[in-house]
Amino acid sequence: MVESGSANDTPWCLLPPMALSGAMQMALDRWLLEQHRRGAWPSVLRFYQWEPGAISLGYHQKRWPERWRSLSYGNHPLELVRRPTGGRAVLHQGELTYAVITSGLEGNRAEVYEQVCQFLRDGWQNLGMPLGFGQAGRGYIHNPDCFGTATAADLVTEAGAKLIGSAQLWQAGCVLQHGSMRLTTDAGLLQQVFGKLDALPQLPQGLEVEQIMASLTVAAQGCFGMELEARQLTEAEWAEVAALVPEHQVN
Repeated sequence: MVESGSANDTPWCLLPPMALSGAMQMALDRWLLEQHRRGAWPSVLRFYQWEPGAISLGYHQKRWPERWRSLSYGNHPLELVRRPTGGRAVLHQGELTYAVITSGLEGNRAEVYEQVCQFLRDGWQNLGMPLGFGQAGRGYIHNPDCFGTATAADLVTEAGAKLIGSAQLWQAGCVLQHGSMRLTTDAGLLQQVFGKLDALPQLPQGLEVEQIMASLTVAAQGCFGMELEARQLTEAEWAEVAALVPEHQVN
């Protein structure tokens, strides 16, 4: 539930879909959370893709194969970046990422995951893809692949394939929750990265990214009981985001 008097009382910002480098996308999510905490920005919903492809590491992830530093896809090196959120490694290729930055949500972290994920469940249900929560325990910490297991923070198809993996960062009662939705992930690249092939979700035929974003946007308005206003960053704001990029690059 969203408390009365929370950031939900004002319209949320809807950023335009954008394809940026992984480090820039992570810097932007981190910056938006800080702006929301300071009261400079209201709650935010956005969708984005990583260009070129990337592997993101969880904030506390200390181990990963050294060979990941030299992988490429489509004649472009795969960027290796660090997320501001927890969890394990995610391959960002042929996927769509969502991000919600908000405050005033009641409950513990597991309950907030459930609240935020409801718009994902509703949006995908309207596209003909019912989703449920994963059941894996803390054994996931031994698996470097985020999509190799599905916890209660993740959403799986009726066939058991993990479609969405999410992670959170909290700051003074404000939360950033973002997650990756596997759409057209290259199976060969997936196997090259993780050494195995996870069960890939089977999406409705002909489903376009634009349809997915539209359905999820409508669902978010219903779940959070808010209105959305389109907004873009100013040049000065983009400069602030760019200054955070080195924090997310893996050297």
